[in-house]
Amino acid sequence: MSGELIEVMRLVDALTPDEELHLISHLVEKLRGCEITRKPRRKATEFIGIAPNHLGGMDAQEYITRMRRGEFPELEIEEMESRKLE
Repeated sequence: MSGELIEVMRLVDALTPDEELHLISHLVEKLRGCEITRKPRRKATEFIGIAPNHLGGMDAQEYITRMRRGEFPELEIEEMESRKLE
């Protein structure tokens, strides 16, 4: 989320309900002329073979089961550190 969006959201929180409705109306009118395109959907089959090197040749289900048991604590540390950066 951009800093500008966060600032706008903070400012919107200070508006009265009537002012919020006017803002919504303005945004709807502005967006009516825009063409919104969706990201193309990907098929799951496109990802076949992507992860074998990351799993060390392990079956994906076995990897998930072992990860849930906590057999890969370094993954939990990396995940926690990446969340701190957000």
